[in-house]
Amino acid sequence: MTGGCRCVLAVVVFLCLCLLAPTEAVGGAKSRPKPQKRPPKKPVVDPIDSTPPAQNIDIQQMTGKWYLLNTASKCPYLIKHGTKVEPTVMTLTGPSDQTLSVSTKTRHNHQCWEILQQYHLTSTPGKLTLKGARPEQNTDIVVGETDYTSYAVLFYQKPGKITVKLYSRSVDDLSEPMLTKFEQLAEKHGMGLAYLFPFPTYSHCGDVDQDHKISKIAVLQ
Repeated sequence: MTGGCRCVLAVVVFLCLCLLAPTEAVGGAKSRPKPQKRPPKKPVVDPIDSTPPAQNIDIQQMTGKWYLLNTASKCPYLIKHGTKVEPTVMTLTGPSDQTLSVSTKTRHNHQCWEILQQYHLTSTPGKLTLKGARPEQNTDIVVGETDYTSYAVLFYQKPGKITVKLYSRSVDDLSEPMLTKFEQLAEKHGMGLAYLFPFPTYSHCGDVDQDHKISKIAVLQ
């Protein structure tokens, strides 16, 4: 096996040397390669930029409890463990001092946990920022669509990565057209059914004791 690998490596090195060596012209003179024009670079389109916030978003109306119904993502962890996701509920409070307080409750190893965060408001209504330890680790959040009373579609984006989440005010009256519309929206962003991860709509966490609360607020400020 080792001899085979060495042989393949030798062939690769040989090809590289052959392809990269200067061409010899007749009489031994080196020919000068003709300059080639570089093709124009295509502008990089940020997924968030191609998905502007819904018009006239009122963040105040977004406050309250939201149940996570579905997630569209190419996150490796979800792809591997997507069948084991736990019921998740998000509660938004505020806004205050240009921030929105976020509480997310879910289970891990049969234990309820609560993650506390802050979304920072921006000059664009409906666009928020979850700050990381460094600016390049920030997460841009866009309220793509909502009617405030029944559903909301949120986009979470980092450089080169995007996740779309469907939230509902209730788990008792799920709208089939709403779920279908979310699937079509995910497909538009290159995430078909293989990248959709429905979340359970039962057994959500209630109150969580202090030992199982994780605050991401003080660390990031």
